[in-house]
Amino acid sequence: MISWHWSRGFKLFLLFAVIFGLIAVLVAYNYTAAFDERIIHFVQSAESPALTSAAKTLSLVGSSKIVIGLSLVIMAALFLFFKHRLELLLFLWVGVTSNMLNTILKDSIHRERPNIHRIIEEPGFSFPSGHSMAAFSVYGALTFLLWRHLHSSAARVLLVAACFLMTAAIGWSRIYLGVHYPSDVIGGYAASCAWLMLSIAWFEALRASSLNG
Repeated sequence: MISWHWSRGFKLFLLFAVIFGLIAVLVAYNYTAAFDERIIHFVQSAESPALTSAAKTLSLVGSSKIVIGLSLVIMAALFLFFKHRLELLLFLWVGVTSNMLNTILKDSIHRERPNIHRIIEEPGFSFPSGHSMAAFSVYGALTFLLWRHLHSSAARVLLVAACFLMTAAIGWSRIYLGVHYPSDVIGGYAASCAWLMLSIAWFEALRASSLNG
């Protein structure tokens, strides 16, 4: 049972790790320039005060302060109300290590941020997007944990749709605000998905081992 979960999770991890690797190579050799410029122009062509306000709000939702605060609330609920210690461990692991992984990748690739039309200023390197990775990691892990306790198909569909829309909206906000290339956002999703799949596989193997033990 343990090896089945691990095998499935590890295969998904390899798939998304390869996808991230391909994106990173394309970025390193500047093969994404035309794609990035077209998408940035398309997204920013709709600029308006209302959209700018919405983008800033979404960007804040994906910031480390909000993500950390949300994570603490979720971890407290998992521990105090549901007594799900393994789920608490998974959520904590994904949140902390995903942030560390983003820092390592950014420092390794050293991609400068776009300078086409920057609505806000943001320090640090660009690839992969930290907001995108944080959003995908936290909301993805939360979706996985809640999915296991939902028995209604409609509820599960709504859960996945909400997670997808929130994560995509945060990625859009970073492009709209001019602080990330689209390839930064896509690369962030791929890296986070790979790490989340590996972490979930580890969680399932650990859970199965504890039940069998």
